[in-house]
Amino acid sequence: MPDTLWLRGDWGTARFTVEIADDAEERAQGLMHRSSMPRAAGMLFVYPYPRAVAFWMRNTLIPLDMVFADSEGVVRHIHSNAVPLDETPIPGGDDIQYVLEINGGLSSSMGITVGSQIQHLSIGQTDAAWPCDN
Repeated sequence: MPDTLWLRGDWGTARFTVEIADDAEERAQGLMHRSSMPRAAGMLFVYPYPRAVAFWMRNTLIPLDMVFADSEGVVRHIHSNAVPLDETPIPGGDDIQYVLEINGGLSSSMGITVGSQIQHLSIGQTDAAWPCDN
């Protein structure tokens, strides 16, 4: 189900329409087999608790940026332009609870940096660095 996610930082703000992958099956499928994705779209991977995560690009046909965030929604690592179909693990770090995948190169072109904040209802609102207004 598509949803709205916001990112903010010293560089400004950005809005994405995201699909949510919050169970093991959805996280395993990710954005595989898609030949394109709208510019302001993405997928938010939600884990039940912070952990060490690593992704790969098996069966993923488009380059992606992976934005790794902690339990507060603060970006801790960005991997830009992951290579389609590459099965090399891409580590995101320890204590990661959220991973936003967007089109490859967008992080750099928009200026998204480590320390940026994600706003989304999937992030525990009592701990969120940028809580939702509701």
